[in-house]
Amino acid sequence: MDEAAAMIMIYTTFPNESDARKLGGQLVELGLAACVNIFPGMISVYRWQGGIETANETAMIVKTRKALQSEALDAIAARHPYTVPALIVLEPQHVAASYLEWLRDETRGSN
Repeated sequence: MDEAAAMIMIYTTFPNESDARKLGGQLVELGLAACVNIFPGMISVYRWQGGIETANETAMIVKTRKALQSEALDAIAARHPYTVPALIVLEPQHVAASYLEWLRDETRGSN
C-alpha cells in the first residue's frame, strides 16, 4: 500500500464538547478528516506550571490519511483553544480495506 494513502489517527483533547464539535466539524468540512470521534466526560489529571491539575475534558480522535498529517496537525493547532494541545499521531497496524477506501474517498486530494 502507498504510504501516503495509509490511515492515521490524531488524538487530542479539549476543555469541552462544544470546542471539540466545532473543530471536528471544520476538519471534516475541509476534507482533512473523514471522521472524528468525540468522547465527552473524560477526567484528566496532569502536571501544569508546577502543580497537579484535575479537569473535565473531551477527547477527540481524528481519522485521516498519512498524506494529510502535516496539514491536519497545523489546522488543529491553529484552531485549538489550548496553549499546549495534545497532538498525538497514531498509526494503525491494520485497517479494513473497505474502511480505508471510504476514508480515502472522503478526504481531500484522495484522487
